[in-house]
Amino acid sequence: MNNKSRSDAYAAAGVDITAGYRAVELMKKHIAATETPGVCSDVGGFGGLFEPDIEGMGKPVLVSGTDGVGTKLKMAFLMDKHDTVGIDCVAMCVNDIICCGAKPLFFLDYIACGKNVPERIEQIVKGVCDGCVQAGAALIGGETAEMPGFYPEDEYDLAGFSVGMVDKSKVIDNKTMEAGDVVIALPSSGVHSNGFSLVRKVFDVEHADIKKTVAELGGKSIGETLLTPTRIYVKPVLALVKEVRVKGISHITGGGFYENIPRSIPDGLGAVIDKASVKVLPIFDLIAKTGNISEHDMFNTFNMGVGMSIVVAKEDADRALEILRANGEDAYVIGKIEKSDEKIVIR
Repeated sequence: MNNKSRSDAYAAAGVDITAGYRAVELMKKHIAATETPGVCSDVGGFGGLFEPDIEGMGKPVLVSGTDGVGTKLKMAFLMDKHDTVGIDCVAMCVNDIICCGAKPLFFLDYIACGKNVPERIEQIVKGVCDGCVQAGAALIGGETAEMPGFYPEDEYDLAGFSVGMVDKSKVIDNKTMEAGDVVIALPSSGVHSNGFSLVRKVFDVEHADIKKTVAELGGKSIGETLLTPTRIYVKPVLALVKEVRVKGISHITGGGFYENIPRSIPDGLGAVIDKASVKVLPIFDLIAKTGNISEHDMFNTFNMGVGMSIVVAKEDADRALEILRANGEDAYVIGKIEKSDEKIVIR
């Protein structure tokens, strides 16, 4: 810590430089847990350095992804729990990167807050680091910006950025997809980090007792259930693509089934989803019932219990399920690919 770096004038304007230094010191132990062999810089520099291992790759391709946590952060404020939203931030980025078969290499975060409370910043970054460990990515840099007058003192925003790499010959695209292929579901852990503007409206979270236990949620509260961090699918998917030819992957985020599954389907084909096979989580039934939301709108807004869909050949389906289950995913078949002018049909 630089003991000479203190500005009384800046402090009078609401920015405490020394709080920033303390936050960095507190987060260092968490960041250390994310270090991977490619890291070649320490926290605190102007740029994060990473040396990728390209041995065995014909044409390395970099794949990038960026996202934030969105209004799910409001739940963290209301519950005064800040150690899981960082996982959501990482998940939103790395789950996108894995859709083309790329292994996430590193991650950077950005936190903007009304007041830098070092202990709270530490908890946020701890979540980011937990997510990075789950994804096998290193946290090699970030930024914390104290912005009094722009954000309320007890609020903050959180966004991130990740870079991955894949051999060009192994990029997952939909060029080999054909009628008869199978659609596999990877279960979600809950609402993940999408649709929270609607969720907050349905449950009137700013005025309701969201800490009260709810029978339909297995005795958990609405607040606890909604703060469940997004599942990170990197390691199971990487294990799968080593042994099975994957023809398409969709990360099911905002826009639900109707927007995201078609993104991995080529023209002339469509995914036919067996609605009865979808293992809908109780939180989605409660959202639909409480908000009187139509089934179409639910499938067009939320993941409904399916965080990612994967398309493989019919003859590879059993092997794919075996690999995914061996890697901790309760994967199951939810549909098939057919010749169609509609990219997705749920029936």
